[in-house]
Amino acid sequence: MPKVEFGMEAMLDAYLFESSTLLEQLDEILLRTEQAGTFTEEDINEIFRIMHTVKGSSAMMGFESLQQLSHKGEDMFFLIRENKIEDTSFVYDLVFRMSDLFKAEIELLQADGEYEPTDFSDIIKELERGAAMLSGAVPMPETATESSAAAPAVTASSVEDIYMPGCIAVRIIFEHGIEMENLRAFLLLNKIREETEVIEYYPENVDTDSSTAAHIAENGFTVTFKAEDKEAVQKILEAALNIESFEFVEDAGAGTESPIESESVDDASGTLAEAKVEKAVSIEAPKKAEPAKAAPSASAGNNSGASAPSHLGGKQSIISVNLAKLDQLHDIVGEIITTESMVISNPELDGLQLESFHKAARELRKLTDELQDTVMSIRMVPLSGPFSKMNRIVRDMKKALNKDVDLIIEGQETEVDKSIVDNLNDPLMHLVRNCMDHGIETNVDDRIKNGKPAKAFIKLSAVNASGEVIITITDDGKGIDPEKVLDKAERLGLLMKPRGDYSEREAQNLITMPGFSTNEQVTEYSGRGVGMDVVKQNIEKCGGTVVVESKLGQGTSFVIKIPLTLAIIEGMEIEVGGTIFSIPISMIKQSFKVTSDQIIRDTQRGEMIMIRGACYPIMRLHERFGIPSDVTEFEDGILLLVETENKSVCLFSDRLIGEQQVVVKPFPPYFSRYNIKGAGLSGCTIMGDGSIALIIDVANLIEG
Repeated sequence: MPKVEFGMEAMLDAYLFESSTLLEQLDEILLRTEQAGTFTEEDINEIFRIMHTVKGSSAMMGFESLQQLSHKGEDMFFLIRENKIEDTSFVYDLVFRMSDLFKAEIELLQADGEYEPTDFSDIIKELERGAAMLSGAVPMPETATESSAAAPAVTASSVEDIYMPGCIAVRIIFEHGIEMENLRAFLLLNKIREETEVIEYYPENVDTDSSTAAHIAENGFTVTFKAEDKEAVQKILEAALNIESFEFVEDAGAGTESPIESESVDDASGTLAEAKVEKAVSIEAPKKAEPAKAAPSASAGNNSGASAPSHLGGKQSIISVNLAKLDQLHDIVGEIITTESMVISNPELDGLQLESFHKAARELRKLTDELQDTVMSIRMVPLSGPFSKMNRIVRDMKKALNKDVDLIIEGQETEVDKSIVDNLNDPLMHLVRNCMDHGIETNVDDRIKNGKPAKAFIKLSAVNASGEVIITITDDGKGIDPEKVLDKAERLGLLMKPRGDYSEREAQNLITMPGFSTNEQVTEYSGRGVGMDVVKQNIEKCGGTVVVESKLGQGTSFVIKIPLTLAIIEGMEIEVGGTIFSIPISMIKQSFKVTSDQIIRDTQRGEMIMIRGACYPIMRLHERFGIPSDVTEFEDGILLLVETENKSVCLFSDRLIGEQQVVVKPFPPYFSRYNIKGAGLSGCTIMGDGSIALIIDVANLIEG
């Protein structure tokens, strides 16, 4: 990250978080308006506010390249708003590129190592050309691609004639010798903006150009605003500090020359024309414009939660918190729960009649439960953040691949732990790209021949089920040909058993193996032989699984199952051959004792039991995990009926110990060489007596 002054680290975090959130809002507005085919006045005002806020924040942090980039974007939307331009089709690609470059620069700011600002001269020239086309100085493009050609910057004659009647200007004289007049003017300007619409101010760039301080000290600072808000502004000036005097100039307008504005302007380029352009575009969006809804989740920096930026006004009821602090709080709560268990389960208390102690212990458990629920709720964020980003992926690929596709999103309000959401962005992006590139047919006639509509769809959905979240990415494309997959796997030597022994589903899931790709041609989006295996690894890091389900000619679904949280779970402790296991209570449907005559023995499916008219297979845990046990008869042990989304099984164990909250701890890194998760174990936990218990991953246990 860039070097900042001591004590400025928090401001940098806040800047990164706010800028990322605003850029996500910008993308959402652009996607929505592009689909609608027009900008509403509210949309333009909101985009202008976003640009202006990002510009000011970048200037405050000293990131001049980002300030200049956002300023050029602000110029374009000023012209769209003031000239009421309807033909803005060429603007979208240009602003999306600007947004992407800004986001990439934010990632550089977050990266370790020395930060070197990026040269944005090329995109700035394109934005200047875009402004010139919007102002009429350059002809509008016949196609959107023409807007990216280099062209001269917008001239003063294109915007200097803007006039806004019903305005009033005030010239403010600061006390002599107070210094930093430009920053005092900037702070005062922000107060005025809270009460009225600021049309323009002079000198411009008071927040970034320290040389304006001398001009303000000698000639004062002029602000033009709506005339009806004169009294409100006057009250602000009367209450402000370090103001010697102020005077109002009636009937001022953006095209009217004020006493101060009559002086020549000496800017970086040295031309009066460019100075007037800069002056004309320094306009703040109306305060009364309704802000767009912010994405509930932001993935930038180390921050969690959404905060209402201060410029939105009103009482702030939501704050932004560094994610590292939430992680620390979560770890402390986990240790509290472990310590509580160690105290209550202390073997030295066995046999003692301690009624008051047990009463206090129950009250302590109640409070720790509430504390855990509160901490978990703080960390839970909706999936709308990563889901909404897929709109942009689909939009860009529709244009690049010339495919007509609708993205359908359902269940974006489903909440998951923040640490899991952060790890979902890349897998979701790759799977959506996979559907667009591999799945959806290139030729529309092929779809129509198969009885499908010409417009394809990709559906992204999320639902809660049994303590986990199921995310499904579905397309109605051509599906995966299992024979083609097996052919490729055979050539690569990836088959682990005879080809004829693979079921259709097993064959399709071979695409998640490293180095596997059915695309014969390398494209910008896929066909490089990597991808699905990385998706699988990233999902497994979240404690989840990914399964491929496809029907040839009908479409493909990628089903991702992830836990709600990786933190603290309610577990049922069981013993198998002296080893303690914990099973998430949400997965257990019933526990019961049986006799041997109730067991059904099948030559192919093994041991089963009939429960309420349904037959369930029995899995002996001591055999599954290779643990010697004296309890081998069903009368001596206990069965637990566990259930995942679509499968159920009865687990046979030695005995049931009881329910207990457990803090999930990952296995040490050196265990990664073994397929522990595939064997049905998701982690471990520390018991009240200090011993280690293994946590059973029911889904993988059944699948394995």
